[in-house]
Amino acid sequence: MLTRTIAIHYVTAALRGAVRRGRPTGPLLAAAGIGEALPDDERARVTPSQYTRLIQVLWEELDDEFMGFGPRPSKRGTFPTMCLLAVHCPSLDEALRRGLAFYGLFDVRPTMSLAEHEGTARLSLSTDGVDDPDRFLVESLLVLWHRFSSWLIGRRIPLRAVDLAYPEPPHASEYHLIFGCPLRFGAPRTVLEFDSRFLRMPVVQDEAALKRFLRNSPAELLSRRDYGADTSSHVRRMLGGGVVGLDAVAGRLGMSPATLRRKLTAEGTSFREVREQLLRDQAVASLVRGGESVEELALRLGFSEASAFHRAFKRWTGSSPGAYRTGALPSRP
Repeated sequence: MLTRTIAIHYVTAALRGAVRRGRPTGPLLAAAGIGEALPDDERARVTPSQYTRLIQVLWEELDDEFMGFGPRPSKRGTFPTMCLLAVHCPSLDEALRRGLAFYGLFDVRPTMSLAEHEGTARLSLSTDGVDDPDRFLVESLLVLWHRFSSWLIGRRIPLRAVDLAYPEPPHASEYHLIFGCPLRFGAPRTVLEFDSRFLRMPVVQDEAALKRFLRNSPAELLSRRDYGADTSSHVRRMLGGGVVGLDAVAGRLGMSPATLRRKLTAEGTSFREVREQLLRDQAVASLVRGGESVEELALRLGFSEASAFHRAFKRWTGSSPGAYRTGALPSRP
């Protein structure tokens, strides 16, 4: 299983808007299958399905696709209507401009704009008037528009860079997993950059495809890893597909083990870290899903005995495997 789990930071951040609106978090967490209180350990993780459900619960409870972070709500149904307008455009450029113009009809913030300069497309986001201390809405909108754009043309758009108009946050280690490109914190503006040739590409989706797309969107877009062309993603896919060991993975990728190590180091990770993240995500997903004992899971993941798996899982998440078996995280006492 290659699905990445979601850091508990994003659950905490997502709830902040609801708390401002006076909503108790217990019922929201319980409805998402996460528990009745936030876990105490920042290493805790949730599955994409739990996170997706939480986002959907927040939309329903607040009737706001911005989840309480904008100065005024963006009512449910706004995003699907924008998608319907965009999917009938001949090119990505026209689709994005039509979509942004649609949002411009409403007095909602943040606001976004599209510009092009010397072969680089720049999708900018302005956070004036937005109270978003965790940058949750900012990150969500950047991810959403990038992945929606990729869906429209039927291929992943690799990002050249992401400029972020705020200091590097404590959860910055998650950003590589989200964007997979160079990041610049403390920039003058918040901007996604990509090759402008993608703007010329035709929209290949239609209303029938959009109907399927919208069943779990945009929540699914916000929770799903945007697998890129970076080396760590290739390594993760190889390991998830059953290739064992650094030498074997390097051979399948057509490079020496030393080159593979150098590439991973340049991306701020290592072979061991990629493998540990994969094992962690597989373990969390299996325990939440149920149907497999801890002993069976430990054996399937390559641990010689259950006690070694228990120690590793505690190191990964701050909790025991048993705490995840019901799908609800251990909560603060």
